Amino acid sequence: MPVDETPKQRTDRELIELLNEVRVGLPGVQVLFAFLLAVPFSSGFSKMTRLERDAYYVSLIATTLASAFMIATPSFHRLRWRVESKEHIVKLGNTFTIIGFALLVVAMVSAVLTVTSFLFGATSGIVAAVGMGIVFFVLWYGIAFGAWLRGPRNQG
Repeated sequence: MPVDETPKQRTDRELIELLNEVRVGLPGVQVLFAFLLAVPFSSGFSKMTRLERDAYYVSLIATTLASAFMIATPSFHRLRWRVESKEHIVKLGNTFTIIGFALLVVAMVSAVLTVTSFLFGATSGIVAAVGMGIVFFVLWYGIAFGAWLRGPRNQG
């Protein structure tokens, strides 16, 4: 944060940063959602096992919910920007975005389970899904949580 930044400027910057971060994740959610909508209409869908169908369903629902949470921030901002304080929008949007990204992890891991299990069997699917879950957790949450545990660092 620049030394001469006012609280209003800080909130404005934080809102812009938040909306930009949503813009990064949303295309991935939308592409995955489009893919998942097409899957039941493919010829191989009828050959899926119960595990694969369940994983597909979890991925479909998690992707839908991730979309809802990630789009909620700009929607709320558009509907309430003259009524709510920007600080409230930033705090609510931050929560929505964290939930949306967590749901995206569930969706992507479930999609990996679906595809890998279909191609190579349930054991390979589960191993791949667990591995991807660990990678996502470490990169998206674990590193930040570890930094939080160490406490604030000097930004200068």
